Amino acid sequence: MSTVKIEKGQAFWLADPQEHDFPAAYDYLELLFVPEECKAFVDKLRGATTIKKKSKDILRASALPLLPDTNCHVKENLRKIKKKEKLSPILLVRANGKLIIADGYHRLCASYYFTEDLDVPCRLV
Repeated sequence: MSTVKIEKGQAFWLADPQEHDFPAAYDYLELLFVPEECKAFVDKLRGATTIKKKSKDILRASALPLLPDTNCHVKENLRKIKKKEKLSPILLVRANGKLIIADGYHRLCASYYFTEDLDVPCRLV
């Protein structure tokens, strides 16, 4: 497991999700829900306030494994962090008693390699 060296207090998150994150969330959610539900979730995500949650808590609540730092998408996000490029907040959906990472799983895993206690901006509906 590698660690990313970042200056203390350096923020590497954008304030708001990028526009392309919403269709990506829809595409993923469409594997789990009917299109009408996906549209409702994405519409709510667009209007939701960005909040902050710890990376370790998001991973635990989602019940997803931490991807290895050798995963090509995680590596790419680690590279962005090292180059001080800002990452888009994570899009989360709470449904059927589960937390679903609708968009940003690889970004979340990359941020975890920085520190598991990192406050991660996210939108939760």
